[in-house]
Amino acid sequence: MLCKLPLSLVLLGLLMSVPLGAETIQLKSGQKVQGEVLKETESEVYVDIGVDVVRIPVDRILHRDAGDGTEPATTKAGSDDAQTDDVFRTANLPFKSVKELAEEYGEGVVLVETGSGLGSGFIINDRGYCVTNNHVVERETRIAAVIFDKTDNGDFVKRRIQDVKILALNPYFDLALLQIPAVEGFQFTTVALAPDKNQKEGDSVFAIGNPLGLDRSVSQGIISTRARNFDGITYIQTTTEINPGNSGGPLFNSRGEVIGVTNMKLLGGEGLGFAIPISYVKHFLRNRDAFAFDEKNPNAGYRYLDPPRRKKMETPPGP
Repeated sequence: MLCKLPLSLVLLGLLMSVPLGAETIQLKSGQKVQGEVLKETESEVYVDIGVDVVRIPVDRILHRDAGDGTEPATTKAGSDDAQTDDVFRTANLPFKSVKELAEEYGEGVVLVETGSGLGSGFIINDRGYCVTNNHVVERETRIAAVIFDKTDNGDFVKRRIQDVKILALNPYFDLALLQIPAVEGFQFTTVALAPDKNQKEGDSVFAIGNPLGLDRSVSQGIISTRARNFDGITYIQTTTEINPGNSGGPLFNSRGEVIGVTNMKLLGGEGLGFAIPISYVKHFLRNRDAFAFDEKNPNAGYRYLDPPRRKKMETPPGP
């Protein structure tokens, strides 16, 4: 025989039987849902509350907390990104809309100014370390960064910082690591890097950068392919609009994690942009000492030499 339990007893039972891996999801309407997250998509989250599975639209979520009321774990060296330093961070971030993510992480994207042009970059730690493209700062001696500081009323104010240092250069993967000097009373907003193999064709992505000097421009698209090969290097191909000035800026996924560094597009076509995969970026950051820049040495950085060619094209001798 079935009987209906009072609602108070049902709620009490749910609270007492919350699984260890449960999360507390705060809705914009003020209610809270607590349970184990079974599945996430770009638009919905499915939560097991013990007696049923609840589908929650992402646009109705205010924020998500771990089961003990703390924020989701954020690490300097994620479990899938074991490293011995704290140059960059990874995080377990929830899906959000592009509007929310652009507002939340827009301060972490900077405008890179040089004597010959403009580019983009993004800050990866509170020491002012900034990733951009090698071709943005190549052969430059004076570099400045424009940071978009968010005020209490939500407006963005430009803050120009000069004397930006070059820490490392990798011309082969077109990557550069800069350091923006600290400013008294100002704290850098940083972005998180995504896991290496968490991207799929068709996933929604977006870029924030400064195309043609139009600062803080946001463009959205999808991943066309994860592995487009050019000269032995694979790139993420995306329909996200990329133009001169976007170079060095971040390509974000729907969680606000950086999955690549935008660096080029094919001329004569639309929606054919490319980004350096995050796996290359992490390799560069972890081994930055090998690519360290020395302003007194014009050949600073790691240089690969081509193997010698055969003088006579003939069959090599057998064993």
